[in-house]
Amino acid sequence: MKVTLTENSCLVEREPTDKKIYSESLFWYKVKQELQKQGHDVIKKLMWKDGHLVSDKVYYIRERKGKFAIWDSAYAVRFTYEPYNRDGIVDDLTIEREAN
Repeated sequence: MKVTLTENSCLVEREPTDKKIYSESLFWYKVKQELQKQGHDVIKKLMWKDGHLVSDKVYYIRERKGKFAIWDSAYAVRFTYEPYNRDGIVDDLTIEREAN
């Protein structure tokens, strides 16, 4: 899995040797692992546990010190792992960065 962060979005690409993923939790866990390999201090959380008013099955990744958070803004209409498996890419994950 290759994870690329830009200013406002996150790109996740499936490498030829990567296995398909069959759960939201595992997808976000793998993204978290890749970001940690890149040196980011991130955690995977269920959004509602941080007080966000969303479904109890929506995951996101946030930096421990609150510098940024990554989530799928299309969470209401798809599982994030589905385009990853089908197309080999998820190119529309949203990043919100801390205001300076």
